[in-house]
Amino acid sequence: MDATGTTMDALWAQPTAFRADLFAGKVAIVSGGGSGLGRAIALLLARLGAKVAICGRKAEKLSAVVAFAASKGAAMLGVVADIRRPDEIASLLARTAAELGEPDVLVNNAGGQFPQAAIEFSPRGFTAVVENNLTGTWFMMQALARRWRDAARPGIIVNIVTVVDRGMPGVAHTAAARAGVIALSKTVAVEWAPLGIRVNCVAPGVIATEGMAVYSPEARAAFPRANPMLRPGEPLDVAEAVLYLAGPTSKFVTGDVLTVDGGGRLWGELWTHGKPEYFKE
Repeated sequence: MDATGTTMDALWAQPTAFRADLFAGKVAIVSGGGSGLGRAIALLLARLGAKVAICGRKAEKLSAVVAFAASKGAAMLGVVADIRRPDEIASLLARTAAELGEPDVLVNNAGGQFPQAAIEFSPRGFTAVVENNLTGTWFMMQALARRWRDAARPGIIVNIVTVVDRGMPGVAHTAAARAGVIALSKTVAVEWAPLGIRVNCVAPGVIATEGMAVYSPEARAAFPRANPMLRPGEPLDVAEAVLYLAGPTSKFVTGDVLTVDGGGRLWGELWTHGKPEYFKE
């Protein structure tokens, strides 16, 4: 259940713009698929016919999503893997190919951060966030691209990033890492076009998931005022954006960033670590 109280049953039942068999015959990998946005993306892919492998570092979360998908007749595989470790990525890809088939789509959703004033970051804290959000994402991208290249197969990569247009006070490490993912995506979208590989990003704004729990009550109370719709988005809003970029309708789109933030980058303030007194005057 996420921050909106949405259960997996409710996620599965929500109306979608896409036809029920859109991803039939396709195999997708979703990192961080045991909770939040990753879970919503994985379930929507499965609901629309894809065979889905999800990975993460907590077996119990993965098992719950896999069991739910199985109860709906969907094929899903859960693999405990740390995307910062290339050997574990290799095992993930091997298991996916052996149990579901060769992957067609990669959704890089795994990541995480903690709110803190940038001046207080420890070397270990900064490095941990960058390795999780940037380095791990890159390892996944490169591993799949090499596999597709060697098999002469096309592929699709969708990276979950964040809205970095105006910076992100309170999570500068995340802003740096996700901006890096955007730059990587734009660059390899050109390099890998001859291989038939499309690479795009989805940049969510404030979305109501359990991930909001890392922020202070003061910050969470102000989040709805960070966009002109004056409310958070829902996980399915992001999942449908991802599936557009992963599907055939976007066949002429690569190297782009699709923003899903309720207009937040055009409006208001987003203080993830609380608004400093200096700016309240």
